[in-house]
Amino acid sequence: MSKPPFSICVRSSIEQYIKDLNGEDPSDLYDMVLDHVEKPLLEIIMQRADNNQSKAAIMLGINRNTLRKKLRDHGIY
Repeated sequence: MSKPPFSICVRSSIEQYIKDLNGEDPSDLYDMVLDHVEKPLLEIIMQRADNNQSKAAIMLGINRNTLRKKLRDHGIY
C-alpha cells in the first residue's frame, strides 16, 4: 500500500484540527503549523546528517547560518 502524498496528510491534519475546535476560530494557525512541521523536520534531518550542519543545510536547501538560527530557535543542539 502506498503512502498518501505529504500535502494530503498535512491538509487532513489541519482540517481535523479545525473540526476539533467545534466552531471556534483558530488563532496563530500559521505559526503553529510552521513550528510543528519545522522542528521535527530539523531533528530528523540533523539525525540523518549525523549532526553535520553543513550537510543538513544542503539537504534542506538552506544556508548553514539559517539552519543554525532555526536550530537555536527550536532548542535543538
